[in-house]
Amino acid sequence: MSDIVEARARTVQGTVRGAVERGVAVFRGIPYAAAPVGARRFRAPEPPEPWEGVRDALAFGPTAPKRPYAPPLDRLLPDPAVEGEEWLNLNVWTPSTKGAEGAGEAEGLPVLVWIHGGSLLHGSSAVPVYDGSAFARDGVVLVSVNYRLGVEGFGLFPDAPANRGLLDQLAALEWVRDNIAGFGGDPDRVTVAGESAGAVSIGALLATDRAAGLFRRAVLQSGAPAALTPDAARGTTELIAQRLGVPATAAAFAAVDPEALLTAQTEVTSGGNPLTGRNSFQIVVDGELLTRDPAEALRAGAAAGVGLLLGTNTEEYRLWFVPGGLTERISRLKLRLALLKFKVPNATARVYRANRPDATPGEILGALATDLLLRVPLNRLADARADAPGSTYVYEFGWPSPVQRLGACHALELGFVFDTLAHPDTMALTGPDAPQELADAMHRAWVEFATTGDPGWPSWDASRPVEFFGPGAPALVLAPRDDELRSWHRG
Repeated sequence: MSDIVEARARTVQGTVRGAVERGVAVFRGIPYAAAPVGARRFRAPEPPEPWEGVRDALAFGPTAPKRPYAPPLDRLLPDPAVEGEEWLNLNVWTPSTKGAEGAGEAEGLPVLVWIHGGSLLHGSSAVPVYDGSAFARDGVVLVSVNYRLGVEGFGLFPDAPANRGLLDQLAALEWVRDNIAGFGGDPDRVTVAGESAGAVSIGALLATDRAAGLFRRAVLQSGAPAALTPDAARGTTELIAQRLGVPATAAAFAAVDPEALLTAQTEVTSGGNPLTGRNSFQIVVDGELLTRDPAEALRAGAAAGVGLLLGTNTEEYRLWFVPGGLTERISRLKLRLALLKFKVPNATARVYRANRPDATPGEILGALATDLLLRVPLNRLADARADAPGSTYVYEFGWPSPVQRLGACHALELGFVFDTLAHPDTMALTGPDAPQELADAMHRAWVEFATTGDPGWPSWDASRPVEFFGPGAPALVLAPRDDELRSWHRG
């Protein structure tokens, strides 16, 4: 400990000891809820036990049980695993280095709470791309959280609460409300942000009454509000139960060896991808925490006073289609069958083909799937909120990665938002020569949104302004590819 410059902070449960790194105080692995094991397994999160003295918060806490991404995505999306049972923990990066020798203090700072993605099966707050140092450097307290994944967090059982992973996220936000002032943050200036499944989670948080007042603003990156009915969501849990030869109850699953459970979960959910479909875990309209579909609730005015920043990457699909060669395997016949399966209007398909005369069938399908599942619902949400008291801002990320012809794929924007382009794990997706000036601009927009509620371009209105973070300098574009958006004629 002698070579570490310490920082200390007081929480409701006790004092924690972090470290000052490059002028930023970092606290890792702080429990916000009790370990969800033993009698607490498959239950709603419960407060952690208080501790005497000072608790070290110097290393990332345990990550929720998960398996790595399957090849070839495992090389593009590093996903560290930390052993242990206290999965429900969080990390704090803050400019307030209270308790550090020779360091100053800050208070009343804006707070950004990060909820990671990973299809509710992968990811954690320990992913290096999510390092919060740049946010703290620029005056924002960054909090990143772990939550239960897979069947532990989102399996649907008759004898356990639904949406346990979402309940974990709420517990983390309540911890922020009760404790963040001790780290220099203002509990009344909280922005919650997430990507992919993290953004889908935030869509649900926006739609639940229990989250009211826990955050003022929200960022949805490459994830649209969505949830399933219990009948539609039950299938994945039942398939795992069949594979294990046990009833589809929390009591039966709790008696199964954890590794065997992970193996069965992986076998049932492998294959396919978020765009083409597969057995998966989803947030559920359970009638208690969530009483209606989040997309419908938000379009009807739920969370109208919360400021939103939302957007997508131009070629989201390429992360799933390109590395495994799916793009090349999709023939004209497979494209036609997919259009029928997803009920894509013929007029819509014609517009996308006309706009991409040199595209392969796989690229056409990818563009359609990206917009159907992400861009269209997020634009509809922005349209529904055009007159809401909380402003809505829309972006698009279009810088193309040279790695494996990934283009402007899903998750590529993360290293730019966090300003972590120099980290080797970020370079797995971006390559070594990603433009720092683009990261400077995108990161600054997120800092400004968390600080003031205005990322630096006009809010959404009838002109449909979109800030485009692409090759070259960021630029405001009005109604980009609007002919494609207007070609979708669904409700």
